[in-house]
Amino acid sequence: MLRKKAAKFLTLALTAVLSVSLFAGCAKSGKEGEKKAEQVIKYNLGSEPKTLDPALNSAVDGATVIVNTFVGLTRLDAKDQPVPGVAEKWDVSADGMTYKFYLRKDVKWSDGKPVTAKDFEYAWKRALAPETAAEYAYQLYYLKNAEAYNTGKGKAEDVGVKALDDYTLEVTLEYPTPYFLSLTAFPTYMPVRQDIVEKDKEKWATNPETYIGNGPFKLKEWKIKEAIILEKNPNYFDAANVKLDRIEIKMIDDQNTALTSFQQGELDFIESPPTQQIPTLLSQGVAKVYPYLGTYFYVINLTDKADQIDAAAAKALKDVRVRKALTLAIDRKALIETVTKAGQQPATSFVPSGIIMADGKDFKNKDYYKAEGDVQEAKRLLAEAGFPDGKGFPKITVMYNTSAGHQNIAQAIQAMWKENLGIDVELANQEWKVFQSTRNKKEYLIARHGWIGDYNDPMTFLDMWTSKSGQNDAGYNNPEYDKKVDAAKRESDPVKRIQLLHEAEDILMNDMPVIPLYYYVNVACIKDYVKDVHKSPLGFVYFDRAYVQK
Repeated sequence: MLRKKAAKFLTLALTAVLSVSLFAGCAKSGKEGEKKAEQVIKYNLGSEPKTLDPALNSAVDGATVIVNTFVGLTRLDAKDQPVPGVAEKWDVSADGMTYKFYLRKDVKWSDGKPVTAKDFEYAWKRALAPETAAEYAYQLYYLKNAEAYNTGKGKAEDVGVKALDDYTLEVTLEYPTPYFLSLTAFPTYMPVRQDIVEKDKEKWATNPETYIGNGPFKLKEWKIKEAIILEKNPNYFDAANVKLDRIEIKMIDDQNTALTSFQQGELDFIESPPTQQIPTLLSQGVAKVYPYLGTYFYVINLTDKADQIDAAAAKALKDVRVRKALTLAIDRKALIETVTKAGQQPATSFVPSGIIMADGKDFKNKDYYKAEGDVQEAKRLLAEAGFPDGKGFPKITVMYNTSAGHQNIAQAIQAMWKENLGIDVELANQEWKVFQSTRNKKEYLIARHGWIGDYNDPMTFLDMWTSKSGQNDAGYNNPEYDKKVDAAKRESDPVKRIQLLHEAEDILMNDMPVIPLYYYVNVACIKDYVKDVHKSPLGFVYFDRAYVQK
């Protein structure tokens, strides 16, 4: 993420007969005063986003572009707490079921047209529409009758969102949701323009002329596999406080190349530098560790689609004893000390530590297995499943998106499974956009995955594995698990709610459709002249207050 030097300079006032080249760079005096250089930050996003459509995006990279080009009813402040966004205020009913949002009347789209309550109603119902096939549709199930509409059992007009007039939006929930205001800052809840989307449903979000947003920046250019250029949106309601003129977002997926570009001054801001370089970069102060509320894990395909890839491997992986053996054969402590090297913590649960609940305690209150693993128990389980010392175990393939970091992790786990269990594992990689589709379509056996919280609550890690979730890439289906998650969503007693969430995670970790590896930290290199960039533990990077000062 590179950014040219921002400096103030004076130029000499020229007369019509003087040569510009003769006097360039000289001091100037007069009424024009000082002229500022452009404020530009060059940031490396890494992989190219699969989509920038707020309803269809489900990845952090796309979301980072979206949160800088769109604003929801609320937005998150520097402490990731919801504050007024498009809505200047709101009322909440005594039972917590009805919200009435009052929109600012000075909010405009980047083409100058007013943002209205109808834009929100359209956007939310569009994300829920079965034909849209939004993976994040379940994130809107908090709305009354939203699930029924999304699953083809209800009507759009019955969904609990209604524009009472141009500047008043009424929202009715299925049950009280303490974090609902945080959800209204999430990309899936952001408004989109019906006239724009309906004109070109497939490509509207790829074309700068039709990618109409309401955020601090607007899309200027998208060069496929090269760069996304954002420029300041003069129609943004808070434009007076946006200092940057432009953000040049690069898409360099090779970590070594990105680091070299950063060191040569061609990028101002990169994330995830090469693993082997991290200890040195941290000791030199070039890189810093930022909190990240997330878990890196492997997901196992439990659907019948796995049979079409390799019937024998699919059958083995559907045996919970095999899944537990694979989990226990991994030494997570060694993995983070010798491979990832960025201060991550071994994941001994799926929900990461760092989520403080209403009782003042961290939600994570137990380890489901030892960080070092348990090879003897893993061997016992594999033998019990019919594969003593790995004999007769079918060859399985682990798939990951192209990255040296993911490759190193996969190779380490491949070696552990071979040494500890005697099983052979093949590795395969795909470009990010292709990989996301492969994983979501369940055309894999075991795949690399990672989840960053959408909001600061265990629910964001647990409801993704319900049978109706569009993010459930495992195809995991346990009715008892669904019941626990649903009961937790409806429970108003904080203590009982926490207990239900723990019980849900107990079921998940007993069934093992996922293999947690470590809790994320975010390592980034940011030039010291880049100021007030907000890196959220939820994965987003906000540039609306950023500037360059040299």
